[in-house]
Amino acid sequence: MLSPKKTGPEPKKEAFPMEIFSDLFSNVLHFTWQQGLMIAIGCLLVYLAVRREMEPSLLLPMGFGAVLVNLPMVHTEAIETLFNTGIASELFPLLLFIGIGAMIDFGPLLSNPKMFLFGAAAQFGIFFTLVVAVMAGFDLKDAASAAIIAAADGPTSIYVANYFQSVYQGAIMVAAYSYMALVPIIQPPIVRAITSRKERQIRMEYAPAQVSRTVRILFPICVTIIAGAIAPKSAELIGFLMFGNLIRECGVLDSLSQSAQHELANLITLVLGLSVAFKMKAELFVTRETLMILALGLVAFVFDTVGGVLFAKLLNLFSRRKVNPMIGAAGISAFPMASRVVHKLGLEEDPYNFLLMHAAGANVSGQIASVIAGGLLITLVERML
Repeated sequence: MLSPKKTGPEPKKEAFPMEIFSDLFSNVLHFTWQQGLMIAIGCLLVYLAVRREMEPSLLLPMGFGAVLVNLPMVHTEAIETLFNTGIASELFPLLLFIGIGAMIDFGPLLSNPKMFLFGAAAQFGIFFTLVVAVMAGFDLKDAASAAIIAAADGPTSIYVANYFQSVYQGAIMVAAYSYMALVPIIQPPIVRAITSRKERQIRMEYAPAQVSRTVRILFPICVTIIAGAIAPKSAELIGFLMFGNLIRECGVLDSLSQSAQHELANLITLVLGLSVAFKMKAELFVTRETLMILALGLVAFVFDTVGGVLFAKLLNLFSRRKVNPMIGAAGISAFPMASRVVHKLGLEEDPYNFLLMHAAGANVSGQIASVIAGGLLITLVERML
């Protein structure tokens, strides 16, 4: 009799070493030059953060995140969750504004309210860039999202771009924070080009008025009410900014004020940078339109500065007490870099020309004006659609 055949699982064939090797590194076959370019950009952002100390708390996580999301066949669900939870819901920009508000001392502005005008004038670049972007062929919502780069205010740029669901959010966020960090490089040649040496040497005496604690406490509340009435779409942003300042000025929450300025602001900025990287995938970022967004961002910054300086020069035509036109350049929202740049330029022309406190007043007014301008931009675009 024939013995029955043995049944059971067949012995596994041993994989050839080359097959194992190809399976392990199969993802390399899916690697594209666009991903390579984005990884290089991510490394550049890390370099700028570490070696140049340019916005390190944001550019470092943003750069590392860009490297991570552009590795082939890598799952990015965690970063997507961070993006949906913190940016799509607008939570991170609002929380970050609490920390920024706690950092700002509005004393120089309250002692010289005229500086409000320079903060408003320095938002000219937003509306100029909106027109340029529309003429360049961008959809109105994307044009508005690109224009808000001129606010020189990262959280506001994120808020507006996310509100309009712009496909260029990654480029807008990178441009907004990168150009903010480059203010000491971008602004000086522009200011020198549109002012004379005599104008840059104009001295401004600083005789600050005493600002009472009551005024400091009422200021953030009044600003929130007025801004909400003028631009309802900016109410959340300006409200969280002013709430942070109220924590600072109330005098009974010193420990929370310090926490908001340091731990809260730093942690939110760190997570924000990683979240932004979700929109820095090669298929979304490496496009002709992205380069145009970056160019528009630079145009926006230039014309913000130009608008502020030219407004100061216009004011001098009707004023007995001359204003140093460079103060107008400090009206952008890049706090405190813009005020430091103006002060340094003043000292270069005249070692006894101290413009820091005047520039600081214009600078913090620009912080308020940029948020209100963002709300007005949202309202304007919605009515035009």
